[in-house]
Amino acid sequence: MSTITALIADDEPLLREQLALHLKRLWPELEIVVQARNGREAVELFDEFQPSVVFLDVHMPGMNGVEVARCIGRRAQVVFVTAFDTYAVEAFRQGAIDYLVKPLEESRLADTIGRLKDRLQKPVDSMPAELDAVLEQMASQMRERMEPRTWLKWIKASVGNAVRLIPVEQVQYLKSDTKYTLVVWEGGEALIRKTIRELADALDPELFAQIHRSVIVNLHQVAQYSHGPGDSGEVQLKGRSEKLPVSRSYLHLFRQM
Repeated sequence: MSTITALIADDEPLLREQLALHLKRLWPELEIVVQARNGREAVELFDEFQPSVVFLDVHMPGMNGVEVARCIGRRAQVVFVTAFDTYAVEAFRQGAIDYLVKPLEESRLADTIGRLKDRLQKPVDSMPAELDAVLEQMASQMRERMEPRTWLKWIKASVGNAVRLIPVEQVQYLKSDTKYTLVVWEGGEALIRKTIRELADALDPELFAQIHRSVIVNLHQVAQYSHGPGDSGEVQLKGRSEKLPVSRSYLHLFRQM
């Protein structure tokens, strides 16, 4: 029988370690292959390690647990870990997704482990059909709870000997370039000393979307989306010849296009 692997994602190191210890005690056959400090790291590490089970803190900086679950889709069993027990409780009870409430109780975790073992005996295609609806319900509840936030309005970039203030609505896409990020806008392009992860957390998610671990795109600048070979795709931007890759974890952004 193949080893069952897991990823734990939580921005609090102590809580990650506590969950790992509980799991080791209650489910010694489970191999925790990696731990993530935030949502974006969770998506990147999931793509790299392809674990069977993912334990996700609902509230993480930048990309939250629900957004991560959307990226993972039906590729793994997801268990949410939250300080609140009000998120889609009825949907949880229907069996679409499981959840744990902080502080963790071993009896509740033992129940969750039992359900996970049962689900892991079944093919991935048999995962609950209402999964997407549950995630949308959770996302809606989280939006209602969120306090208003100020998003990045300008990006400061050096262009020649001048410093240019680029309105974010003019930005077409951003692409990671080693320690820098390439900013491409309607009037040109420039390298800035900010990582793609820093920018992803500062940009309005209603306007910008990460479509690859190294690419963020302005959704208003997307002309069309095309399916690529296997589980991939690409977007064509308005007025530009180049196409940008869309990795498997972000395909859900274009399902309705």
